[in-house]
Amino acid sequence: MTASLVSPQAEPAPRWLASYPADVDWNAVIEPKPVYALLDHAVATWPHRVALDFMGRRTLYAELGRQVDHAAKGLSALGLGPGMKLGLFLPNCPYFVVLYFAALKTGATVVNYNPLYTPPEVTRQIEDSETDMMATLDLAQLYNKLDPLLASTRLKRLIVCSMAEILPAPKRWLYQIAMRRTLVDCPRDDRHIRFSDLIANEGGFVPPPIDPLRQLALLQYTGGTTGIPKGAMLTHSNVYTNAEQCRLWFPVGNGDKPEQEIMLGVLPLFHVFAMTVVMNWSIRVGAEIVLLPRFEMKGMMQTITKRKPTVFAGVPTLFNAIINNPKIASYKMDSLRFCISGGAPLPDEVRARFEGMTHAKLVEGYGLSETSPVVCCNPPFSGGRPGSVGLPYPRTIIEIRDAEPPHRLLPQGERGEICVRGPQVMAGYWKRPDETAANTVDGAFRTGDVGYIDTDGYVFITDRLKDMINASGYKVYPRLIEEAIYRHPDVADCAVIGMPDPYRGQTVKAVIVAKPGKTLTDKILIAFLADKLSPIEMPTAFEFRSSLPKTAVGKIDKKVLQAEATAERKSA
Repeated sequence: MTASLVSPQAEPAPRWLASYPADVDWNAVIEPKPVYALLDHAVATWPHRVALDFMGRRTLYAELGRQVDHAAKGLSALGLGPGMKLGLFLPNCPYFVVLYFAALKTGATVVNYNPLYTPPEVTRQIEDSETDMMATLDLAQLYNKLDPLLASTRLKRLIVCSMAEILPAPKRWLYQIAMRRTLVDCPRDDRHIRFSDLIANEGGFVPPPIDPLRQLALLQYTGGTTGIPKGAMLTHSNVYTNAEQCRLWFPVGNGDKPEQEIMLGVLPLFHVFAMTVVMNWSIRVGAEIVLLPRFEMKGMMQTITKRKPTVFAGVPTLFNAIINNPKIASYKMDSLRFCISGGAPLPDEVRARFEGMTHAKLVEGYGLSETSPVVCCNPPFSGGRPGSVGLPYPRTIIEIRDAEPPHRLLPQGERGEICVRGPQVMAGYWKRPDETAANTVDGAFRTGDVGYIDTDGYVFITDRLKDMINASGYKVYPRLIEEAIYRHPDVADCAVIGMPDPYRGQTVKAVIVAKPGKTLTDKILIAFLADKLSPIEMPTAFEFRSSLPKTAVGKIDKKVLQAEATAERKSA
């Protein structure tokens, strides 16, 4: 294994230092540590604080620490350790947190899996990542995807976790009755290990020595710019450092008496954004994580009203859904201090309306699977810049380079490819040295995103290189068009893509979702956009739908829209 691809230079560009929050030091020294040190610190510092609240069942930090030690000892007894990999095929639940830290304590590497994956997708990732063991729930829709793979792949064992056992007593009984037809009774043999048997030991696990700069904590799979899933190799130092950078950036509590933060955990933890911002940052600051197994608007809003979270991390479509919820006035959101948006561009209209409705700050950040993930963010309370993804994190350098040739650094204000240096940047792509080299320039990671840095050091993203539309030789940025469309009061959701065009090369298509009870047409939107877009940016095609395809984390899935548009064009 190798250390991270890049490290910060001795001196950053001075323009963002002048805009830095007064209580944040860009030059802060962060000592590399194993990721499980985050939990060990919380257990030692706040043993009697609530760490997790799952469906009403609360777990204290001291109890969470004991569960992790018991699980680590059980995993070690099964042979899991340095050089091996544990896959997590789990929705949001306490098992994810316990097994994540337990695997890391054994010295093994965690591989995150999307539970919505099909068996062929899971098979491919098992073989590519060399996953040795997999953990999942005793639900048929999950277990039945994995059990056959014990015979057809390199997978050696399944750790099967009982959903009923992590629910409070009344819900446990009701759940077992309501879900009896979807629960599986797995065999008890050396290839199927029940979680209750895994932790049936005396605990007291002693971790093996770990070099945080070189040992892999995580293989986080990403499609990147090619659409082919690749495993980003994140070291212990990468992941631990990013949690520390978040701690430096986001202030805890109010005034001189810090209170315990309460994080609403609705984003799936298998996604790197939620893993770091929802789980690792929360544990680093001793916060309580209110975990929701999935996104469901009514249940989420009831949880916000009842449990009164102070922090909420989400994607733009989630915040957009909240402000367009016709029953929003019946819920209370006044407990929120600030919210963090990531994973996709945040329309300024959505930010402004959310802040006006909740009186909480909504700040946009930016990151990638390859950067653990956060590289910059707007300050939550001091400053910030609408439309920007914020300032570079401590010890992080962001450069703007010419796409061709990438070795040429561009001056302030010019648009180019965003490249990143910092201690959170991955060690490379798993078993893909050519991909690693192709995405590295002069020691910096090439993000594939187009943007610029303003005079005050704020980073602005104008689009993805792969999403940029080339119409008659002109570069057209979908995000700018989407921002203009979102300003129409009757638009709920939109996505702009490029369609193949025999004359112009590509032409602009807008896919629109209108707000309930509202009607939109091509003519209405063209008239509205006439003074907001240039003729080359004006969509030549509009499509109106009741919803847009979304990824597991809730982002609009432009790959699906692009594939549909290409197929339509071919058939025509």
